[in-house]
Amino acid sequence: MDISTLSGLKRTDFQSRVQGKETDLYTLINKKGLEVSITNYGGALVAIMVPDRDGRIANVIQGHDNIKGVVESPEPFLSTLIGRYGNRICRGQFTLDAKSYSLAINNGPNALHGGPTGFHARVWEATQTDAQTLSLHYLSADGEEGFPGNLDITVVYRWTDDNELVIDYKATTDKTTIVNLTNHGFFSLAGIANPTPDIMDLQCQINADFFIPIDETSIPTGEVRRVEGTPFDFRTMHAVGDQIDADDEQTRNGAGYDHCFVLNKREDGELSFAAKIHDPNSGRTMEVYTTEPGVQVYTDNWATGYPGQNGATFPRRSAICFEAQHFPDSPNRAHFPSVVLHPGETYTQTTIYRFGVE
Repeated sequence: MDISTLSGLKRTDFQSRVQGKETDLYTLINKKGLEVSITNYGGALVAIMVPDRDGRIANVIQGHDNIKGVVESPEPFLSTLIGRYGNRICRGQFTLDAKSYSLAINNGPNALHGGPTGFHARVWEATQTDAQTLSLHYLSADGEEGFPGNLDITVVYRWTDDNELVIDYKATTDKTTIVNLTNHGFFSLAGIANPTPDIMDLQCQINADFFIPIDETSIPTGEVRRVEGTPFDFRTMHAVGDQIDADDEQTRNGAGYDHCFVLNKREDGELSFAAKIHDPNSGRTMEVYTTEPGVQVYTDNWATGYPGQNGATFPRRSAICFEAQHFPDSPNRAHFPSVVLHPGETYTQTTIYRFGVE
């Protein structure tokens, strides 16, 4: 039986068999009656229902309204979990313990987001432990998408009474490997619509004094550059659109913003403020906190206006992503924080998306 949801999503529309496994829709409801809906295909977030300043509730994350839409999305990473390696690895090549590894090339000359059959395209084992918590588990086999080691991953989504979506990640391996997990939420604080409004007037603050420049194939140059005096200075809040198309090599290389910001941290691994956005029309806000050293900010530069859920469409630059992570191409950059995970160690990450109004 379908229970009515604030988003209008129907659980039966997500119940199918994909890769021989059962898919489903899980809806987390907090004490305020607000909802987050997730499918275990790719761990995709398909609804985050929060109010504007007048109490009107809308979905602020881009997604689809049935499992076929999620599986066949024109944007394969739409609001999904990403792994084994979020972001790009130059030419899909890296060396670990003197052994060379080759990954699928799926983004220009490079490997992106764990490959075409990465964690975004896998059915996770799901357990809804209570009304506000969903636990997802996946065992990534040794050699899957070219990565070494059996990687055992658990991701827990928790929807708090303070309208915080808390995402906790844990992973272990039986062989030395590389790990860089993230969630690729496409946030539209104005609320998804037909068409979903663009983000040019969205106010944005990023707690970063440095960012990582990229070449024309979106691979880091190796430099860590100050944001001061560049279009990447979001230390104080201003509109995303102010300099997104600036006459600047970096905004040209990213077709807008598609860059990793080096978060200001007092100590490695501390859970600290990363970013904030404020939609001036609706009054909705979102704050990002993470234990990760970086956040990839992507302004949805390649969307085509494709259809999403309940008649919504997603034009270019109608969403913004804050992908908490380690830096791109870290396996090939010795001066970047390490992404190597050894047997006996546990990879952990906590990232929080907190929603409010002003």
